[in-house]
Amino acid sequence: MRLFRSSEIIGIAEDALSFVLSASEDAHPDEYMGLLRGEAASDLGLDRDGTVVTNVLVIPGTESNPVSATVKSNMVPTGSGRVGSVHSHPNGVLRPSNQDLQTFGRGKVHIIVGAPYGRRDWRAFDREGEPRELEVVDVPLPEDTFFDFTQADIDAELGDRR
Repeated sequence: MRLFRSSEIIGIAEDALSFVLSASEDAHPDEYMGLLRGEAASDLGLDRDGTVVTNVLVIPGTESNPVSATVKSNMVPTGSGRVGSVHSHPNGVLRPSNQDLQTFGRGKVHIIVGAPYGRRDWRAFDREGEPRELEVVDVPLPEDTFFDFTQADIDAELGDRR
């Protein structure tokens, strides 16, 4: 298992997008917010380099209301495989606000989902808030092995980078 992934985000798994749309609708009229995790495309059976968003970290203590959502950064696990963020705009506006841009600094891709939370009610942005393409890919998601690594795995991975 690779701990460090290619930096290019090439897509979002169909199941991850479905989760995001459903969670956003369930949170309505409040905003929904989560952090995106990714897996190497090659680990998902794709013959491509890059990373695919595979799931969403729901952070305990996230505060939400109709105009904002805030993740408590001290609750984000270290080594979370975080590649970006997702949040909803209950008003349906699919572009980042100035406040959104302030939170986009971490991660490579940021998704905004808008009411009514259908298949076309989302957009992806880079960390500067510029729209970007994000392909929806139908891949089987791996078993949840978030903490399934050892210190030897970490040492081996870091040794490859030195």
